[in-house]
Amino acid sequence: MLASFDTHLFWEALTSEPYWRGALLAIALTCAALAAAVLLGFPLALGRASRFRAVRIVVFVYSWFFRATPTLLLLLIVWDVLPQLWPVFTHSWYTAFLAAFIALALNEAAYMAEIIRAGLLSVDPGQELASRALGMKRWQTLRRVVIPQAIRIVIPPTGNEFITLLKLTSLASVISVHELLTAAQEQASVSFKFAEVYGAALVYYLVIVSVLMFLQSKLERRFTWTSRARGRAVAVPTVAHDAR
Repeated sequence: MLASFDTHLFWEALTSEPYWRGALLAIALTCAALAAAVLLGFPLALGRASRFRAVRIVVFVYSWFFRATPTLLLLLIVWDVLPQLWPVFTHSWYTAFLAAFIALALNEAAYMAEIIRAGLLSVDPGQELASRALGMKRWQTLRRVVIPQAIRIVIPPTGNEFITLLKLTSLASVISVHELLTAAQEQASVSFKFAEVYGAALVYYLVIVSVLMFLQSKLERRFTWTSRARGRAVAVPTVAHDAR
């Protein structure tokens, strides 16, 4: 019943240090894991289009493995299994946060590789041929022609992946990462007031995701070419114009 809802405990949990520290840790873990996933996903996306069959096979196996493995299971493998296989992971530098970062980054890289590959394929192949006709090298074509246009396609799904990854950080509670859900569970184990403590955690997630959705929409508009006369998106400029 709503009459039994303890508003004092709810606000106490909402403003408590463990909650906002857990929220900041979840955001930091998300940003670090996504940044690493993008850095790893870009060469993986290029590898899918490699002329070497061995490279394509390696990229396919990587994508298949991490997309097929549940994130929770991957977290447990990275935290519990790696120290048993390699003693180097038994030292104090191997923290729960680092293990969560490795697991989430490796997992997310498989998805980011597909997103980036879709963005690269969305660029008209004729523009790459035109850039070569202008004497541009492969890396120059990627940097000046393909990537700037692919960013517009990549931003929306990357924003969605960021939000999904933020929620996936709650799974890191199983390996003792003291993020937001861990703080809520600890409070619930003391007070046994589940509606209040989990409701406070829910508010944090709703606020954070709302801010991220707002920033994503601003970023999408920033990278959308529009026509002042018609107020709508127009075609991508030609490679000759981009080259200048």
